[in-house]
Amino acid sequence: MNAIEILGLTKEYRGRRVVDALELSVPAGELFALLGVNGAGKSTTIKMLSCLVVPTEGDGLLMGRSIRTDSRRAKEVLAVSPQETAIASSLTVRENMELMAGIYGRSKGQVDQVTAQLGLKQWAKQRAKTLSGGWQRRLSIAMALVSQPEVLFLDEPTLGLDVLARRELWGVIRELKGHTTIILTTHYLEEAESLADRVGIMNQGRLRAVGTPEELKTLAGCVSFEDAFVALAGEEAAS
Repeated sequence: MNAIEILGLTKEYRGRRVVDALELSVPAGELFALLGVNGAGKSTTIKMLSCLVVPTEGDGLLMGRSIRTDSRRAKEVLAVSPQETAIASSLTVRENMELMAGIYGRSKGQVDQVTAQLGLKQWAKQRAKTLSGGWQRRLSIAMALVSQPEVLFLDEPTLGLDVLARRELWGVIRELKGHTTIILTTHYLEEAESLADRVGIMNQGRLRAVGTPEELKTLAGCVSFEDAFVALAGEEAAS
């Protein structure tokens, strides 16, 4: 079963197409990394799929629910962990989690489960602003997961973290694979190569290539994933 179906998804701003007739299927439980240089259309795509921006044309289905004609129900199955760490810094870890649980009508048992799942139990009574950057990002993801989403959008989840904190968060994300369908955006190519089941590379609003990291290296005729990305995402690939 496909958790996400993208059907000719298009967005225009002032006559300029920033996302151009995107077509993509993402199976349930897959971690799909969406890559591209700045301005490629990644963020606009995520905003449309998370029902924050209305498409100009086309549609997207999240667990069969249209983001255009059934956005209320589509929102029920998705959650977003934004690039900016989305926490209430003056509240404790537990209070942040309970706040989100209250918004989504989830029980304290669900708070306990996700807090334990992401290793936050030891920090439950600590104010969020006193946590390190890595733990704040982990809390932000936990707050997205407390709603029990079937589709999770992770926007630059490790941006600004040091190497150790980034690797620790990779472990958290790996544990979610197979249980939650994840769309990951990142500028860390090693992150996408390590975590993603498949990768999509965007350029000028279009999806230029889709495949496993190994398939993309073969397609580009490159040994390294970084070289493959440069070859597939660059201006020459778009022409």
